[in-house]
Amino acid sequence: MAKPEVVLITKADCHLCAGARDAVGRVTASLGLGWTEQQVDELPELRERYAEEIPVVLVDGIQRDFWKIDEARLERVLKRAMAQ
Repeated sequence: MAKPEVVLITKADCHLCAGARDAVGRVTASLGLGWTEQQVDELPELRERYAEEIPVVLVDGIQRDFWKIDEARLERVLKRAMAQ
């Protein structure tokens, strides 16, 4: 079973990011997956690309959600990725 790469892109002082961390953490934990976080404050190329959409969830490098993370949708995306 493939383990998809899950990345949460955040920024400092982001009121939506705490909720996104919780949501991504719950979904990935329920599926036995890990995830990483990248801050746009440290990576100018990410800040340029995602400035208006933070927080953003990437699964295997593809943007899957932003602003408010839909846990059910993220779970479906990850299950599909794991089945491939």
